[in-house]
Amino acid sequence: GENYTYTSWLMSPCVKSGKLDCLHCHTSSGRYRFKKDEDANKACLPCHEERVNHAPAHTHHEEKSLGNRCISCHMPMTSFARMNRSDHSMLPPVPASTMAYRSPNACNLCHTDKDAAWADKLVREWRPRDYQSPLLQRASLIDAARKRDWSKREEMLQYITSKDRDEVFAASLIRLIPVSSDPIIGQALLRAAGDPSPLVRAAATEALATIPSQQSLQTIAAATGDEFRLVRVRAAAALSAYPDLRASGPYQEQIRKAGEEHLASLAAWPDQWTSRYNLGNYHLNRGELMEAVACYDRALAIEPRAAMVLVNASIAHARMRNDKKAEESLEKALETAPDNAAAHFNLGLLRAEQNDQKQAELQLKAALKNDPQMAQAALNLCVLLSKDRLEEAVGFCRDAARLRPDDPKVAYTLAFYLRQKGETAEAIAALKAIVEKHPGYQDAQMLLREMSAAE
Repeated sequence: GENYTYTSWLMSPCVKSGKLDCLHCHTSSGRYRFKKDEDANKACLPCHEERVNHAPAHTHHEEKSLGNRCISCHMPMTSFARMNRSDHSMLPPVPASTMAYRSPNACNLCHTDKDAAWADKLVREWRPRDYQSPLLQRASLIDAARKRDWSKREEMLQYITSKDRDEVFAASLIRLIPVSSDPIIGQALLRAAGDPSPLVRAAATEALATIPSQQSLQTIAAATGDEFRLVRVRAAAALSAYPDLRASGPYQEQIRKAGEEHLASLAAWPDQWTSRYNLGNYHLNRGELMEAVACYDRALAIEPRAAMVLVNASIAHARMRNDKKAEESLEKALETAPDNAAAHFNLGLLRAEQNDQKQAELQLKAALKNDPQMAQAALNLCVLLSKDRLEEAVGFCRDAARLRPDDPKVAYTLAFYLRQKGETAEAIAALKAIVEKHPGYQDAQMLLREMSAAE
């Protein structure tokens, strides 16, 4: 709930202006200063004096009605996490977003007998400026990213690095866009790592960890000395997968200190299973498998139904070659969450290692059914089925290539099996595309030369 309030607060134009702080409206104990009916609109003084003094002309509601209160339109109360919370973005009503995305709007919270189209028509008549457009544009990017529709990816990346970006939307997009080897994504993240907002810098720093280039790792290492602890902690978490970098280099001391801050943050709530889970992930990233399992066990003692803990525990057990424990963890995860794609996927990999091809296929297909965007499940199905069902295998590989259009490994795998299937021209075209986009990908270079020589 606090995250909801604070992130909406960060979007407030009044807050961004630097003229508003919490104590303008609240006492130090949290009490609202303007609770009396006659004081309701004083919350917006002195900045909006003209509108407060002539409120009905601005609100289009009668003088003493609830609709004439500034907070009715700009800070509507909705139910979130089983509590009633006020929207602290202070943005005007956007009924068009209700029509497009079914998000609530202030107008229809009061006028429950009307629909959003009615409200949208009125606000457009009242305001000649289309104030809804910028929010709808940002919302369309978030909506597309949540649906994993990457047709707007270029627009998303441009928004993240634009000067007029909203920090909450930018950070959200960074977390939603899948990171790949495409240099366009890497460049956008490197720019975002220098953003004025610590929220954006932290998100970008964390995302850069999945692009293990020298430039990205140097950027993360530098972020361990950021003036904001949020960024330092995220940078330390990102570097946990690179223990050698943490122990040496020009940033040695600040990396060490940020690492201590990170561990302290994980220990701040020892009675919450998520704290134990995150500490387990820290140890798992560093290859400290026994420590990781111990943390996951503690998390499960607090919350035995946490499927994500069971899945990660299975990964730690599998790396320790304890397949029985890994299997037990995954089966427990699926008892708790039968639709958990990650549990099905990891169980599929385990069955494949055990040479149980039938069960491996069933589990990988279940993973893909529950998460149709899981490219790794499609890719593994391709490899698994290629021995005796090449046609079906290539179909899954095409799915993986569609889901990961910028991944040279996936494109190479498709080209490899297209060649086996006898579709030489398509295989060569795919290899040429890889070489053009990823000239350093040697496997594609070698296979292309081999196939071209045989032509």
